[in-house]
Amino acid sequence: MRNNTGTKFNPKRFTKDQIKFYIIIVPLAAFMALPIIYLFVSAFKPLDELLEFPPKFFVRNPTFGNFVDLFQRSGSTGLPIYRYLINSIIVTLAVTALSVLISSMAGYILSKKKFKLKSVLFEINTLSMMFVSCAVIIPRFLIISKIGIINTLWAHILPLLAIPVGLFLVKQFIDEVPNELIEAAKMDGAGDFFIYTKIILPLIKPALVTVAILAFQTAWNNTETSNLYVNQEEFQTFAYYLSTLTNASNSISGAGVSAAAALIIFVPNLVIFIFLQSKVMDTMSHSGIK
Repeated sequence: MRNNTGTKFNPKRFTKDQIKFYIIIVPLAAFMALPIIYLFVSAFKPLDELLEFPPKFFVRNPTFGNFVDLFQRSGSTGLPIYRYLINSIIVTLAVTALSVLISSMAGYILSKKKFKLKSVLFEINTLSMMFVSCAVIIPRFLIISKIGIINTLWAHILPLLAIPVGLFLVKQFIDEVPNELIEAAKMDGAGDFFIYTKIILPLIKPALVTVAILAFQTAWNNTETSNLYVNQEEFQTFAYYLSTLTNASNSISGAGVSAAAALIIFVPNLVIFIFLQSKVMDTMSHSGIK
């Protein structure tokens, strides 16, 4: 596409006209990347460089010693760190998969089906986005205790399956699927399951990816459940264990372990967002969120 002066919008190749934008964008991007770079280099700093004053930004003598010390540690009951990691992987995969499934199915029903209280249910979902997690700690604890899943992995999974913002995004995305397409499929004899799996899901992939990212980050970084609802170490998660190391590593000897733990928690979130951020932007543009 070209404007009135013949200049092409969003050219695929570098042009001289783009230099003025790079002059602004490149320094700004480099400045915003400094905290991430510092997080990476700090994890590989030996203890003397971590405690150096004034601190130096880059590492001079990189070492993997911080990671070795981290994985050689164990919990207060002697539980190996790999057990916490396995718990986190199980919980994160379960929450991510089930959240995508539930949000997409509920979004399809709220968008394309007609039934009583449909608008009321969606308004309740929208209203629930106003509440922060600390506001529902007591009701959540009462429910978890009542159904008997305290000190189990289900205490990590079930409360995180409800993602109001995920349902909102998916529903808004499905609203843009033409009703004529669904009616044509019904005339050909297609049922709801076929429409949902063969028509709806392929057309809302960006929204599903966004929900998956939100669910992954929530589950992977979650420490609240292990802190409030799970007292047995064999059911606690990797993020919680690393947070206990960080909190207990105020001493000089624990600085390296804290730096390594912070990097391990951060990297999966960074990798997922880098590869899938285009889908997130697409979802936001379709849902009307600016």
